[in-house]
Amino acid sequence: MPSARAPATGPMPASPRAQLEHALLLIARMNGGDPRTADTAREALARWRAAHPDHEIAYGAARAGWDATCADALRGDVPVPPTQQQRLRTGRRKALSVLGLGALLMGTGALARWHWRQPLHELALGTGRGQVRTATLPDGSGLAVDARTRLRIALYRDRREAWLDEGEARFSVASDASRPFVVVTPFGRVRVLGTVFTVEARHDRMRVAVAQGRVAVWAGALPAGGVPATLGEPAQTVLEAGQAVFTQDGALAPVHGVQPGQVGAWRQGWLVFDNTALPEAVARWNDYLNAPLHLADEPALRRLRLTGSFPLRSPGAFVEALPGILPVRTERAADGSVRILARR
Repeated sequence: MPSARAPATGPMPASPRAQLEHALLLIARMNGGDPRTADTAREALARWRAAHPDHEIAYGAARAGWDATCADALRGDVPVPPTQQQRLRTGRRKALSVLGLGALLMGTGALARWHWRQPLHELALGTGRGQVRTATLPDGSGLAVDARTRLRIALYRDRREAWLDEGEARFSVASDASRPFVVVTPFGRVRVLGTVFTVEARHDRMRVAVAQGRVAVWAGALPAGGVPATLGEPAQTVLEAGQAVFTQDGALAPVHGVQPGQVGAWRQGWLVFDNTALPEAVARWNDYLNAPLHLADEPALRRLRLTGSFPLRSPGAFVEALPGILPVRTERAADGSVRILARR
């Protein structure tokens, strides 16, 4: 009578792809993190490799894929996934032999590395005249997009990126230290340090205003080949709540104060101007008006600056009040549009 064989009691290994991705994550953090993070990842990797023969094979394939595809291409801290509770193995037969598993992993190492680098979520938002849109991202971050804005979002395993091509957006970013959140515009970049803020890209410049928390700001376009989420250079300035800054000719203008409650006030139906050049104020109104405002081509008008808060629902009230605020006069055309001229 054959002797009874004790059932295996070791943990069931994850799928080949999951093993490979786990090994890649640990390798990436070991190579890209700070010394403490790297040491923690190195210890976790050693324990994981010793836990099962399949893990050692997965590590070999991941290491080979990493070395073959330029390890320095991935930058920034990569989170080590938490250990999952695994079912006990009770008399199951292995679907793949160790040799078969090794061949599969070695053959798909580069593809799995490519897969790991793909975005988990992508979103493109565009608005027209008078439109304001909101969205909530899978990480819990909230977005509000102003009129005439183009915004793209990509969430990766190790970073979160927003590309603001034009317009303005308000961000309420969920905290996640392992995945930095960066906003890139043609005129500068912002890295979130835990905050609610707006970024505006209009009139050949960027404006950043902070309602809560802090952000790091850089002027200028992203360098060729740069990785937005891992900006290595020191921040040119760090804004606190109630502060704002413009880019000007590729550099940062002096930081100035703002009312936190007025950051992104267009979400509540208000346009707020703070020493804003009149041509820019007119352009902002025209983001919402079907019958636009026209500013006469007069140097005196371009030098005027406007301060005040105006309800979007009453553009007529703004037009009527404007001659009392600035030395201008207005003319209304039959089609409803308004021409703004210097007062003689």
